[in-house]
Amino acid sequence: MSIHPTAIVDTGAELGRNVSVGPHSIIGPDVVIGDDCWIGPQVVINGPTRIGTGNRIYQFASIGEAPQDLKYAGEPTQLEIGDRNTIRECATINRGTVNGGGITRVGDDNLLMAYIHIAHDCTVGNGTVFSNNASLAGHVDIGNQVILSGFTLVHQFCSVGDHAFTGMGSAISKDVPPYLMVAGNPGHPHGINSKGLERRGFSPEAIRAIKHAYKILYRSGLSLEEAKHEIAAMAEEVMELTIFSRFLGQSRRSILR
Repeated sequence: MSIHPTAIVDTGAELGRNVSVGPHSIIGPDVVIGDDCWIGPQVVINGPTRIGTGNRIYQFASIGEAPQDLKYAGEPTQLEIGDRNTIRECATINRGTVNGGGITRVGDDNLLMAYIHIAHDCTVGNGTVFSNNASLAGHVDIGNQVILSGFTLVHQFCSVGDHAFTGMGSAISKDVPPYLMVAGNPGHPHGINSKGLERRGFSPEAIRAIKHAYKILYRSGLSLEEAKHEIAAMAEEVMELTIFSRFLGQSRRSILR
């Protein structure tokens, strides 16, 4: 373990093996940091916060601060961060609220670039990329392998499905189904994330099926309920459409269409 002499680590914090804490960083009480984490200079981590192993947190990041919610009254809500995440300069990730379930969660292997914001009660999956200044309002769910380009804004209570991609400056105010490419303010669908799916090993057959499901949803003239029914039937034959169909059935804010 390496803690710089100017760093402040509360006696109520728990640091694992091979943790490095840089100059002038502050680690508050009820913070648990797993093995092999690197905390850069002038980082502030408040608790209750649990951070897994192998994470890298760069200077000026604020992790586990109180939620920006006028209803919050100091309750001991939580932040949980998984393993092998990279959190770059000036990122802010807030704890949950009692009304939102009490916890904000970030998964594994995410790249969270400079100035990103993850608000209270959000859930972020695995393998995502948040480009600079991408921001989530409260109660947002982000799936696995999602890419949010720079300055993307996601409205509260929205969900973004697995493997989706947003263009720079996108403003998302409804749910984004898996596999979609979205751009604009307000955001509009622009096909599926074919190149991303290819890079992740999706077969040509699966990509063709996803494209067909996209056309059913957005270009067939069917109502949303009719499109859901057709895609559900396709999902019985094509495994990759299962998450698509399930997402449509569980949408909270209606889908971006």
